[in-house]
Amino acid sequence: MSAAKRHAANTVAADADRLVRLSEQLHAHPETAWEEHRSARWVAESLAEAGFEVTPGYLGFETAFLATFGSGPFRLGLCAEYDALPGLGHACGHNLIAAITVGAARALAGLADAAGLTVEVYGTPAEEGGGGKIELLERGAFAGLDLAMMAHPAPVDVAEAEPFAVSHSHVSYQGKGAHAAAYPEQGVNAADAFTVAQVAIGLLRQQLPPSVRVHGVMTNGGEAPNAIPARTEGRWYVRAESLGELAETELKVRRCFEAGAHATGTSLEIVPESKPYAEFRTCRPALDAYVRNAERLGRAFGQDPVARRMNRASTDMGNVSQVVPAIHPYVGIGSLPALNHQPEFAAHCVGGDAEKALLDAATALAWTALDVAA
Repeated sequence: MSAAKRHAANTVAADADRLVRLSEQLHAHPETAWEEHRSARWVAESLAEAGFEVTPGYLGFETAFLATFGSGPFRLGLCAEYDALPGLGHACGHNLIAAITVGAARALAGLADAAGLTVEVYGTPAEEGGGGKIELLERGAFAGLDLAMMAHPAPVDVAEAEPFAVSHSHVSYQGKGAHAAAYPEQGVNAADAFTVAQVAIGLLRQQLPPSVRVHGVMTNGGEAPNAIPARTEGRWYVRAESLGELAETELKVRRCFEAGAHATGTSLEIVPESKPYAEFRTCRPALDAYVRNAERLGRAFGQDPVARRMNRASTDMGNVSQVVPAIHPYVGIGSLPALNHQPEFAAHCVGGDAEKALLDAATALAWTALDVAA
């Protein structure tokens, strides 16, 4: 092992208590997309303590930041996520993502100039449906990076990200309320519109390729059983292998929602909740380096095929990978049978296995940066 890698590993080990406290603090105080005010501050402060120059409110986003260290020619971007899921808290482990990124960044800070690195940590809000990285990209973030990296918790270790492209939409129908028993003919039932649309989507699935996913929830279906609902709302996702396939599928799904409006006489509104997330483009040399480093730390890949499927989950890191070289490996936290986006998974994102994953991933990312920049 090189002296630089030994120094990085020792720094992560020395920072272990600090990194675990940060992860636990984020986990205990979950904040959802665009509301991560405390989370962003806590993560940024942990970098400022290590000498990083921090720009809060980066590019006009209150819960984004940029932290930089070093002046080497190789520009490394490390992405921190810290938003939680509504009602589920950190059931996707973004508390660990933030702590992993901080650990890797702090490990590289003392080596940056000697290794020819400029370390840039991007605090990226609203990954869970808000497309924070896409908004940052469109304002100039990540431009010119030589490599962007982050590691994401999962049930087991998976090296390569293969996420679906995805669109997020808010769907609403406007009808007319009426007493459901006395004056039903006076109503225009917005809940029926959703029923028609969902049946149409269900039938459409027979004609969709296996690479496509369509799913959603009704968030407002009416208020009383004896009142015909005047308005209904929902949130729907469409996923596909690529942005091109996604665009084709969205047209078909939209017609299903339009069918609900036509059948019931309601008006339909579909509003994007974020710009579409892209598929991921992996930087193969960097990923190969990560795998070697993770295996040296005792991590094992190629496990349970069902548990491995977390690598298909969509991420706005895909959009970053379309612009600069990037990797997005998954680090296992020993959660099985609990899977991401379940309350049980949130419970596994603190404790012994999660802490080991945190320290291993931080070390592996730091070692990978040293390898690629050499």
